[in-house]
Amino acid sequence: MTDQNASGVQVPDDLAQVGFVFGAYGVAGWVRIRPFSEDADALLKVKTWWIDKPSLHDVEVKQCKLHGGDVVAQLAGVTDRNEAEALKGAAVSVPRSLFPTLSDDEFYWTELIGLDVENLQGEHLGKVTDMMSNGPQSILRVTPAALPEADPEVAAQERLIPFVEAFVIKVDKAANKITVDWGLDY
Repeated sequence: MTDQNASGVQVPDDLAQVGFVFGAYGVAGWVRIRPFSEDADALLKVKTWWIDKPSLHDVEVKQCKLHGGDVVAQLAGVTDRNEAEALKGAAVSVPRSLFPTLSDDEFYWTELIGLDVENLQGEHLGKVTDMMSNGPQSILRVTPAALPEADPEVAAQERLIPFVEAFVIKVDKAANKITVDWGLDY
């Protein structure tokens, strides 16, 4: 742990954003969280979240549950709808060390961001700069590295690669690389 927040509480150095406050839920101060994963395990199992609004601070989770595709939660100190609405847009993070363990073929989005992406021909497609979901599957947002000889408009185009078995051949975290069946011209 390296930093302290305004109240002097140690901020974990492995915080990972797992969702954001989407709005209020009901009138008793509950918040609606849009999680970055389908099962929202990290949100449901960790009892202290870190929220960055108005500034980064820890908050005790009194109760939380899945509601549709979202998580609804009662947070300590948030007692009415106005206080819950004031948190809208806040990032919700938890220490990575508290994430539930996944099987070998499962990955948290935070583990994929920053990995290099290479196709089966050995061509470098760029780096995973973000992830998104279109409902049925997750999608890698790959930003190509700008090459000096490349056309700047072409080099800057983002690639959206579905994170499904048909296209993602191998994720090698040790090598910091994802191998995909995806052409340079896609």
